[in-house]
Amino acid sequence: MKRHFLSILLASLALFSLPAQTANQPDQPQQLLALVREVQAQQAQIAANQQKIEAKLAELAETIRVSRIYSSRSR
Repeated sequence: MKRHFLSILLASLALFSLPAQTANQPDQPQQLLALVREVQAQQAQIAANQQKIEAKLAELAETIRVSRIYSSRSR
């Protein structure tokens, strides 16, 4: 879904920016390429952060599970 959204975003960016900037046409592909690379780097960082969050949530869930086991034994 994220890739689909990114594709739509980049396509719309390309379509809407082409007619508006006809004077700077030679460096426009470089700017678009730079933006695409920046978005890709941000997506990679978001994916890495999401993996870290999921790992921490799994660790927390395990800690809670173990504490419930010990708590039920003490009763």
